[in-house]
Amino acid sequence: MRLESFVKTTGGKGLHVVVPLTPKADWDTVKTFAQGVAEAMANDTPGKYTATISKSARGGKIYIDYLRNGRGATAVAAYSARARAGAPVSTPLDWSELSPAIRPSHFTVDNLPTRLRHLGSDPWAKIDSVRQSLPSAAPRKRQRAGHG
Repeated sequence: MRLESFVKTTGGKGLHVVVPLTPKADWDTVKTFAQGVAEAMANDTPGKYTATISKSARGGKIYIDYLRNGRGATAVAAYSARARAGAPVSTPLDWSELSPAIRPSHFTVDNLPTRLRHLGSDPWAKIDSVRQSLPSAAPRKRQRAGHG
């Protein structure tokens, strides 16, 4: 979709992808767009992703939670400590840092100061300068070679 995005650990069970937008679209439009992205991902790679909220229907797939985009939905803020064992912290990452070794609760109040001391630059330094709007076209399923 050619939208600039940022990623962070949640300090909980997942990752959050943040797509800064100029405030033009209303809540319902953004949520519908996010639902389209989630469903396109699930349709494109059904063995890996799902947009189904039911845990029993997920079958080990990665749940793309578009419902976080609804008015009144909550999400933990960057650098917030969570009230969980080990005191994990929601931590901004650079996309290049993302790997299976980085779990959603990887950073804690104990190890985050070391990360910050050794970090060359803020992975989210440009987030406030991004100026982008939702594309007019809805997300679509990718065409695979030899298919449709």
